[in-house]
Amino acid sequence: MKWDWDEALSALHLLLALVLAPLLMSLINRTKALVAGRVGQPWLQPYWDLWKLLHKGAVYSRTTTWVFRAGPMVGLAAMLTALFLLPFGSARALLEFPGDLLLFVYLLGLARFVTVLAALDTGSPFEGMGASREVWMSALAEPALLLGLAAVARGVAGRGDGPSEMVSQSLASLSELHAAMAPGVWGQAALILVLVAFALGIVLLAEAARIPFDDRTTHLELTMIHEVMVLDHGGPDFAFILYAQALKFWALAAVLVGLVLPTRTGLVLVDELVALAGVLGVTVTVGVIESVMARLRLNRVPQLLIGATSVAGLAFVLERQGVSLLSP
Repeated sequence: MKWDWDEALSALHLLLALVLAPLLMSLINRTKALVAGRVGQPWLQPYWDLWKLLHKGAVYSRTTTWVFRAGPMVGLAAMLTALFLLPFGSARALLEFPGDLLLFVYLLGLARFVTVLAALDTGSPFEGMGASREVWMSALAEPALLLGLAAVARGVAGRGDGPSEMVSQSLASLSELHAAMAPGVWGQAALILVLVAFALGIVLLAEAARIPFDDRTTHLELTMIHEVMVLDHGGPDFAFILYAQALKFWALAAVLVGLVLPTRTGLVLVDELVALAGVLGVTVTVGVIESVMARLRLNRVPQLLIGATSVAGLAFVLERQGVSLLSP
C-alpha cells in the first residue's frame, strides 16, 4: 500500500507539470507587465495559444525531410521522459535507477539536438545561424549543469553513512540525491550549495532561452537564437515546441528548488505545496530579471556561461578538498 501511495505522489507531480507548465510562461509575462506598469496578457493565454495551434494545419516546404517533422515530436517526447526522472517535494520520481542523473541531462540535450537538426533540415541560412548559436551556447551551459549536480552528489555522499564510493553510486539517481537533501545539509555545506545554486540559476536562464541570453520576443536577425530555429514550424508542430519549452523550464526550476528548498516536514502534501511555491518563486524571479536588464551582447554570453561553469567547478573542487564553511 505504501508503494502505491508513493507512486500516486510521483504521478501527482507529473500531472502538476503537465498542467501548470504553460502557466509559468504566463506568470513571467504578468510579472514583467507588473514591473512595467501594464495589465499584461490573460493568465490562460498560453493555453489558448496551444489550443489554437493544435487546431491549425501544418505547411511543409518541399526541401524538408522527415527530420523536420520528427523534430518537434521527438523533442516533446524527450521532455516528457525527463519528467518521469524528476522528483518533486518529498515524492520520488516515477522512474529511477543508478545513473538517471546523466540520462536527465542527456534528454535535455536530445531535445535541443532534434530542434537543431530540424532547423538545419530547412536549408535556410537564417535558421542555420540560430542553430549554430544554440549549439554554441549549450556547449557552454551543459558543463555547468553537470558539474553543479556532481558537486551536490559528492557533497551529500561525503556526509552519508558508509563508504563514500557506495553512497556516490546511489546518489547517481536524482531521486536518491533529492531524498538525501535536507535543511541540515545547508548548515554543513552552505558555501558549496550557494555556488551550485548560482550556477544552476544561470543554466536555467540559458537553457530556457530567457534574458539575458536570449529574447523570445525579438525578431531582429542579429539577436535571435531559439526563435529563429522554429520560424518554419507552424500548427501542431509549433505547439509541441512551445509546450516542450514550458516543460523544460519546469524541470530545471524543480531541480533548482529541490536544492535550495529541501523541505521535509513529514507531511507529503505540505512538501509538495512548498516545492510548487518554490517553482513559482523561481518563475517570478526570472520575470523580474527580464524586467530590469536587457539581453547581453553575443560576445558577452560566453563570459557568463564560462563563469557559471567555473563557479560549479569551484564547488566541486571545494567538496573534493573537504572544505565546508559554516559547519557546526
